Amino acid sequence: MICVTNRIPVAEGYEIDFEDRFRKRVHLVDQAKGFIRNEVHRPRPMELDHQTGEWTSGPVGTGYYEVKTWWESFDDFVAWTTSPSFAEAHRNRAPKEMFRGPNELMIHEVFLSTDHPETL
Repeated sequence: MICVTNRIPVAEGYEIDFEDRFRKRVHLVDQAKGFIRNEVHRPRPMELDHQTGEWTSGPVGTGYYEVKTWWESFDDFVAWTTSPSFAEAHRNRAPKEMFRGPNELMIHEVFLSTDHPETL
């Protein structure tokens, strides 16, 4: 199993528009072979004062949204990215002003999961 994370730096003031795009998505990835699940994580910048152990809110407009998809295999993910459904799902690109910079794509292999005892 793999987890693909797309870290996206959304510009301040565009958070609602960005989230709305995911709420209204066409759900094509949900039917892709090997697809397990999708999650979108909202950043919540926090800072820890190591001397006091207290948490405070971090600077506004920092952090990354993370779009995570879980797949049965890397090959299933690659097949999705080269499919007509992927092109369809990504054809209506957001305006460049919505982002503070480039996204970062990371791929991790799941070697341990309490949700999937076969990995233990």
